[in-house]
This record gives sequence, structure tokens and C-alpha cells, in this order.
Amino acid sequence: MRRRWLLLAATGVLLTACGSGNTATTGSSLSTATVAGVGSVLVDGSGKTLYYTEQEADGQVRCTGDCLGFWFPATTADNSTPTGPVTGLSTLKRSDNGKTQLTYQGKPLYVFKMDTAGQASGNMVKDKFGGTDFQWFATVVAATTETGGGGGGGGYGY
Repeated sequence: MRRRWLLLAATGVLLTACGSGNTATTGSSLSTATVAGVGSVLVDGSGKTLYYTEQEADGQVRCTGDCLGFWFPATTADNSTPTGPVTGLSTLKRSDNGKTQLTYQGKPLYVFKMDTAGQASGNMVKDKFGGTDFQWFATVVAATTETGGGGGGGGYGY
């Protein structure tokens, strides 16, 4: 597996020539889906897993340039604050292109180029772009579908 990602990273410049400036427009509503081996993850309108990296945990966008050939910023078409099944969703304005990017708990969200709906093949991927080492994580969440009092946790991973 490690060898495959090294090959992808080595060919990143070639792939970026075809895919620079890609974004994943999610609309303003997100949902969750269960992905085998990962759990309940935040997904865009196409059912693709949304990812974050701890290297951007401070809200500073570091995935720019060649990084955008593999990781597409999750944006909204109307620049609105997203709604969804979890709390902690917001947006930020990217300094490199001015687009509004979705965030979860302050971390910018991305879609992985190699995923299709129902996959999380970018989970735990390590790569390096522009001198920054990144490790990517699927945005694992617990859906907040219950409202009101009730006790017991309701099987949401408590």
C-alpha cells in the first residue's frame, strides 16, 4: 500500500496539470454514511467522504498548489453556512483563491480524488506537498438525529 501512495505522490505533478483548481461543491447540506472499516463519516451531496488533516487544525489552509491535484476543497455554491447531521460545521475563505470552504470543528474539509461514493480510500493517507507533510483522516462523526431529553445514549457510540 505504501508503495502505491509513493507512486501517486511521484506522479502528482502530472495529475495536477489536468486537475488544478478542482473543488467539490457540496451545496449547503451534508449527510453521513457508513463506510466499511471506518464508521459513520461526513459525506458531500455525491456521497463522497469528506477528509481533514491535522496540519490545518488551526484553520490555516496549507493544502495549496500541487496538493489540490489530489485533495479537492469542499465548497458551497452559495457561500452559505452548511447544515447537516452534526454540529461544528462552518466555513472559511481560502486565501489562495477566495472560495468559501467547508470546515468541521475549524478544520477545512476535502474530497479525495481517488474516491467514489461509499469509499474512504484517503483515510490515513500520508503525503507531502510544498514542503508540508500531511496525514489525512475521514471525518468520522456520530449523527445527531435524536432531539429532546431521553437518556441512554441511543447507540451512538457512547
